[in-house]
Amino acid sequence: MSSTIWSVDEHLDDILAAVKPLEPIELQLPDAQGCVLVEDVVVEVSLPPFDNSSMDGYAVRISDVEGASEEFPAVLTVIGDVAAGDGGLADGRSVGPGEAARIMTGAPLPAGAEAVVPVEWTDGGTGGGPASAMRAHSDAPEGASGEVRIHRPVKPRAHVRAKGSDVQPGDLALRAGSVVGPPQIGLIAAIGRSTVRVRPRPRVVVLSTGSELVQPGEELTAGRIYDSNSFALTAAARDAGAIAYRVPAVADDAETLRATIEDQLIRADIVVTTGGVSVGAYDVVKEALSSVGDEDEPGGGVDFRKLAMQPGKPQGFGSIGPDHTPLLALPGNPVSSYVSFELFVRPAILTLMGLDDVHRPKVRATLSTGEALASPSGKRQFLRGTYDAEAGTVTPVGGPGSHLIAALAQADALIVLPEDVTSAEPGTETEVILLR
Repeated sequence: MSSTIWSVDEHLDDILAAVKPLEPIELQLPDAQGCVLVEDVVVEVSLPPFDNSSMDGYAVRISDVEGASEEFPAVLTVIGDVAAGDGGLADGRSVGPGEAARIMTGAPLPAGAEAVVPVEWTDGGTGGGPASAMRAHSDAPEGASGEVRIHRPVKPRAHVRAKGSDVQPGDLALRAGSVVGPPQIGLIAAIGRSTVRVRPRPRVVVLSTGSELVQPGEELTAGRIYDSNSFALTAAARDAGAIAYRVPAVADDAETLRATIEDQLIRADIVVTTGGVSVGAYDVVKEALSSVGDEDEPGGGVDFRKLAMQPGKPQGFGSIGPDHTPLLALPGNPVSSYVSFELFVRPAILTLMGLDDVHRPKVRATLSTGEALASPSGKRQFLRGTYDAEAGTVTPVGGPGSHLIAALAQADALIVLPEDVTSAEPGTETEVILLR
């Protein structure tokens, strides 16, 4: 273990300098969700690809419905149907003077038509009033003919979605660096792409260490506690965009831990351990990783450090295995491990994804509390809090203890007290890291 006291920024800079974005791959759209584009997506076809109706109704010529009213409706001859998926009217017919075509939402505007009259503005071809139009429109057989009475005029291009009104060929649909979410997948599919080139979601393996740990749902015997860290950190990794694998807690045995980590390297782009990084007699992570690493290779091995922060003083970082897989060793106390994840692991995951902005949002807020907050000199303290954006205030939640997981569950922010601050009175403005 290094005797040097590292700052939070130095430790994070060291991690981000060593972690490199994953190599790009071509993925089918369903598999690309959550990934980051490495190329611009350029439109190759117009969207919509043709003029189409935004309403169920009748395609008409403007001059034929000019001045139409309830008292004096325009009476037009229905020459056929145009449904979504059709190429237009049968036999390539056009809408001529005194004619109309029944049209469905999404159907192409037939030749000769200049606008669409919503079915609610007509009698639906029944000879009655607008009240019966909707039912008549949906029940009429294909190839409906006869007459339709139109009770209102329309302006040119009314209720028509113009070809290319969304995007046109040559337009930039999505920039490289964009995260592929549901709307982006929809857009890519709509312009005809079935695959995209992206950086894959990082695979994160999370494991807790400690002979005292019991899996939730099992019997809790004397001296044992439930393993919460691996569940919380696995969820946090998924929340960050990774594919996360949780490994059941490993007992305090260096050989077992070493073998477990080696077995997991085949499916890991980054390994996160929690527990066993302090100076106790049973802190076996350091012992196990001393021979799992690749110290003989350039840049190999894991360095265990003391950081000028609270909570989370003991940390480990390095690379292990033949592929130099990054490993972050976090403390075992629940709050320490989660704060360490937010400060160090989450930025590493986002870096693997290829994102430029890897940090949580930060704001300035006023402390809202009944008593002063104490902080150790020379250490950067991270306290749990709840942030009120409207009021611009942040309220501490729970005490400073690194085991108080209930308070962590209520928090949506971390209150940051710098190394040179030992006390913060109510009303003091401070930096706040937003967690949600």
